[in-house]
Amino acid sequence: MADTRITPRKDGPLRVEGDDITLVDEAGNRYDLAGRIAVSLCRCGHSENKPFCDSSHLKVGFAAESAAFSLPPPKPRV
Repeated sequence: MADTRITPRKDGPLRVEGDDITLVDEAGNRYDLAGRIAVSLCRCGHSENKPFCDSSHLKVGFAAESAAFSLPPPKPRV
């Protein structure tokens, strides 16, 4: 199985690519992706088709960098 790749696009959506993408809602119900091996997920919050991107970020001027960085280590669980 190929790895799934998630790419934050500069000033745009999260692009998810992979041979076996599973996307579920909060209740665990699967979205029917109709065999797609790539989808774009909204980051701007303005899509009329959430969680999917409909390019609303272009109209609202959404801005977000996409350069990779390192997260700090997680805090120990108590």
